[in-house]
Amino acid sequence: MKKTRLASDSLENPLIDDEAAKNFKVLLTKEKEFARYLSGLRVRTYQQGVFEAVLTSIKKKHGYSFVVMFPRQSGKNELQAHLEVYLLTLLSRHTVEIIKISPTLRPQAQTCMRRFEQVARRNQLITSIWKKDGSNSYCVGGARITFLSAAPGSNIVGATASGLLEVDEAQQVSIEKYDRDIAPMSASTCATHVFWGTAWTSATLLARELRAAEEAEKKDGVRRVFRLTADDVAKEVEAYRKHVEEKIARLGRTHPMVRTQYFSEEVDGEGGMFPAERQALMTTSNTTVCEPKDGGIYALLLDVAGEDEGVRGIDGAMSMANPSRDATALTLVEIVLDRAGDPLSLSSEAHQSRQPAPKYRPVMRWQWVGANHVTLQTTIRDIALEWKVRAVVVDATGVGAGLASFLDRALPGRVTPFTFNSASKSALGWDFLAIVDSGRWQEPVFSDLPGDDQPRFQKEFFAQLSACQYQVSNNSQRTMKWGVPENARHPISGEPLHDDWVLSAALCAVLEKMDLRSAGAAFIVNAPDPLGDMDGSF
Repeated sequence: MKKTRLASDSLENPLIDDEAAKNFKVLLTKEKEFARYLSGLRVRTYQQGVFEAVLTSIKKKHGYSFVVMFPRQSGKNELQAHLEVYLLTLLSRHTVEIIKISPTLRPQAQTCMRRFEQVARRNQLITSIWKKDGSNSYCVGGARITFLSAAPGSNIVGATASGLLEVDEAQQVSIEKYDRDIAPMSASTCATHVFWGTAWTSATLLARELRAAEEAEKKDGVRRVFRLTADDVAKEVEAYRKHVEEKIARLGRTHPMVRTQYFSEEVDGEGGMFPAERQALMTTSNTTVCEPKDGGIYALLLDVAGEDEGVRGIDGAMSMANPSRDATALTLVEIVLDRAGDPLSLSSEAHQSRQPAPKYRPVMRWQWVGANHVTLQTTIRDIALEWKVRAVVVDATGVGAGLASFLDRALPGRVTPFTFNSASKSALGWDFLAIVDSGRWQEPVFSDLPGDDQPRFQKEFFAQLSACQYQVSNNSQRTMKWGVPENARHPISGEPLHDDWVLSAALCAVLEKMDLRSAGAAFIVNAPDPLGDMDGSF
């Protein structure tokens, strides 16, 4: 094999000489790019811009700070590993330190190390000379990369980055940790910085560095921000387009996960959870039929307020209060599984063979304030039997556990309890948003007849939606606190606003984990009586 001379024997400042950079650029731009030729990887056009910008900053010792925001599953991690192996190979004749920071040691830093090793093993130029040095460092000649954790308790003070300082998943790294322990690593070296990550809220480290990089771009015109969307990736990878179309069909284009992970759009860390455009997705012009349909699939969603309790905080915890503060709210939904008109059936050819995601259409609502749970369970059981419901999802928090137990005995096999806590309520909120944003919660038009409570209940539901607030943390779990604040008031009547209807509706997300397609109406097979042919003798 013809060997390529990587660097001359007289490398001086800057770190990378022009001859070496030229040799590598030739490999990178020929029909077999550097990555594919040496490591079996193909560098795509949108990746190559990042590669060259970082390389130039290191070569010229500019010490620029770059922000790289790629959509999920678009090759960000592979690009990192390739860049790291490339730099160690190119700088192997020098004493150069590269530091890579991850939010945690396990699994994130360890995953980065595994990717580095995979690329290094495939690289033909350093197969026999790269080595692991200690538990978290790798060397090629005098060039070294060290992988560290930015977890709150990690002791990383004292490390020095002389060539490159990387912060991976920077949206998960504490700003305080970065400013106190990580930024000083390059204080005396003018090292280049790269902040890798995915958009989240405007309060993250990644968001702060994004603003700073944008301002620096305006001053000198040097590109420092590589903020790509799914559309940019789809131009080169058709399979990725189909993947994203399926995500949008299931979650909705406005869902926070779609906006952040695939379109690099920040979401506010707090605010109104159901703005007007989201509420518009929940409304239809369909009318409802308030009696069971033949073949209809129905479920009950029950948010429970105790006889002597009623206030549920934004984190899902219950507290003692005036029982009129909250009510037990029951929502009957029809589960629609037909394919006709379902957006999932139109999203891509891959989805044609899949069952469409269900839609949820409210049929009736009931409400009780301070009701006795023994009487209540009988009423709910009768409703369930009348509508032949397939499932009953019950808020089993606090005293709700007793009502859930009553109903489970009365309706064996149909009751699913749900206990609210900070983690479960966060997950429920995200899942409900996915249903709403994909247009699968479909409020009908109720006829406004005298004595009919349904239009009033529906108006209360939308008033609660308008008052519902959320707060999103910047941790890796994306924990969301949400609910109607205790001091919320109805904009017209001035009465206190609850969150019972919203929580009742959100429980439909529990149904997503159930297979309700195979269940059918009970029927009886008339068989001969085995005792009927006996003559009475023994």
